Amino acid sequence: MNLSQIKLVVTDMDGTLLNSKGEVSSNFYKLFNELKTNNVHFIAASGRQYFSILDKLGSIKDEITIIAENGGLTKQGDKQLHANYFPMEDINRLIPILRDIEDSYIVLCGERSAYIESNDESFINMFKEYYTEFKQVEDLTQVSDDNFLKIAVYSFGGSEQNIYPHVKHYEDQIQVKVSGSNWLDLSHMNTNKGYALQQVQDLLGVSKEETMVFGDYNNDLEMMAQAAYSYAMSNAHPNVKEVARYQTKSNDEEGVEVILEQLIKDKQSIAKG
Repeated sequence: MNLSQIKLVVTDMDGTLLNSKGEVSSNFYKLFNELKTNNVHFIAASGRQYFSILDKLGSIKDEITIIAENGGLTKQGDKQLHANYFPMEDINRLIPILRDIEDSYIVLCGERSAYIESNDESFINMFKEYYTEFKQVEDLTQVSDDNFLKIAVYSFGGSEQNIYPHVKHYEDQIQVKVSGSNWLDLSHMNTNKGYALQQVQDLLGVSKEETMVFGDYNNDLEMMAQAAYSYAMSNAHPNVKEVARYQTKSNDEEGVEVILEQLIKDKQSIAKG
């Protein structure tokens, strides 16, 4: 397989580019510089908060595109390319329902900040890994001074088992996405990484055949469909392995970097003629 035609690399963060400790490898930064030299643009596409992605990729933030909040917000440097806001009436309808679910911790994800009602220390300590800008409030339905991108719900016991059964009947009205083993996201129907990626592809004039995508969970499914070169991590959810055209090593074995090395090698061999 020759990867020399690739112009756009898109990777999820948790379970994909980040290892189990939530770290980006030093090898990735070396490869990123080589991608730049070969005119390949890089997109980080995550369910994470925009500020949290910046925290992980701060040294290259002005040279990449960031798709945050599962496609709710897309930015290049300081320039906002796309945003999909979640209507307040949907938020106010859902929050009381989510409060009634046992082992559910609600995060209201705004453009400026995330908002939580919980005082649970174990939840807050975990939550800080994903949200660097946040406020604790008395009542999420009373927060108004922000644009909202999604509601994220965390379950220590597992989102697919504990949260999804309570909200799956809303799938014909809103986007309901199991985005990690403990996370579930609720958002505007058009909010997904695939929709956001398509906007960037159109802007850059890059085709699916020139796009490479890496992912591991159900919130990556739509963006897999936007790339001819779609890779599931070996640690991926079965649904992702089913739709991805290819597979690579796990996030702890630098599975993304393994393929990027091949891409760069193919680019260099074409350049040499």
